[in-house]
Amino acid sequence: MAAVVNSKPIKIGLIGGSGLGAPDILKDREEKEVETPYGRPSDVLVTGNIQSVPCVLLARHGKGHTIMPTHVNYRANLWALKEEGCTHVLVTTACGSLREEIKPGDCVILDQFIDRTTKRVSTFYDGQPGHLKGVCHIPMDTPFCERTRGILIKTAKKLGEFSAVHENGTVLTIEGPRFSTKAESHLWRTWGAHIVNMTTVPEVCLARELGLSYSAVALATDYDCWRQPDEAVTVEKVMKTLKENSFKATNLILAAIPFIAAEDWTDTIKSLEEAARMAVM
Repeated sequence: MAAVVNSKPIKIGLIGGSGLGAPDILKDREEKEVETPYGRPSDVLVTGNIQSVPCVLLARHGKGHTIMPTHVNYRANLWALKEEGCTHVLVTTACGSLREEIKPGDCVILDQFIDRTTKRVSTFYDGQPGHLKGVCHIPMDTPFCERTRGILIKTAKKLGEFSAVHENGTVLTIEGPRFSTKAESHLWRTWGAHIVNMTTVPEVCLARELGLSYSAVALATDYDCWRQPDEAVTVEKVMKTLKENSFKATNLILAAIPFIAAEDWTDTIKSLEEAARMAVM
């Protein structure tokens, strides 16, 4: 299914976290090294097509998962995708569940976030030479693209691969790389968070500043450390669940791409870009 011919044809950026990282999902793939005003991205851009839809794949943590969450160059990653012509960004992210009903292996289509990061630059407008000028007060009431979210939800339910698909979810992003303490995990729950991860912020904020349609598929890998008498989250637990379930997140993204491309996004893209432009003082 080819992309709809709009005044601005769509191209989809795919940021692979701990569940989407295989470049062989692209046909006619080519690797491209790029530089941005904000430095180098985490890895090369891998361009190609998925069911005749132009896509660009970028490994968030670099080859071999060598970059910890704090040190990911989120600004360079998003800038590179925008410069490559991407109109949409679809991402996968591993997360810990803060709710009984969100079980390991479940899928959550994120709609809100709480920011608990402490060491990351969350704007392109930082006053530095060569960077975007001004101060950007980007609206963040609806951080994730509702149209794209709707397609992901519908596609996930149609595929039927996940044990459950949660249509809404508030993610709390921590700085990492350590996991939460029990006190923190219980606190996150009282704040209304559904899951906890280490990468959604500032990625989603930066996407909004660039007028991109950004959506995230979160894969629950554990219950963090709030749930008794469960053992606390460990790398071993996370990797075991990812190994068993990460292909489902990849399948969802691949299945959703042609449905995204089949729609006319002219007005949505114009609205996102206009909102970004109007946010700058």
